[in-house]
Amino acid sequence: MAALVLAFVLGLAPLVAGAQCVMCKSQVEAARQERDDYDVTGLNRGIVYMMTVPYLLMGTVGYVWYRRTHPKPAKA
Repeated sequence: MAALVLAFVLGLAPLVAGAQCVMCKSQVEAARQERDDYDVTGLNRGIVYMMTVPYLLMGTVGYVWYRRTHPKPAKA
């Protein structure tokens, strides 16, 4: 049950995260000064996407490693 709640909460994290590096933030602020209608939602989603992929890959490798090194106990 706890794993399901954790998966749900982590699944919602990219929706509320506003991840921008310092360089990206300065570029967006400069673009906003030039144009008032500059939309940054695509930039934020791209940054969150690039941040999420390595964690998913590391989690997958960790899960596969764990399953291979900890076999299921034999049933009696």
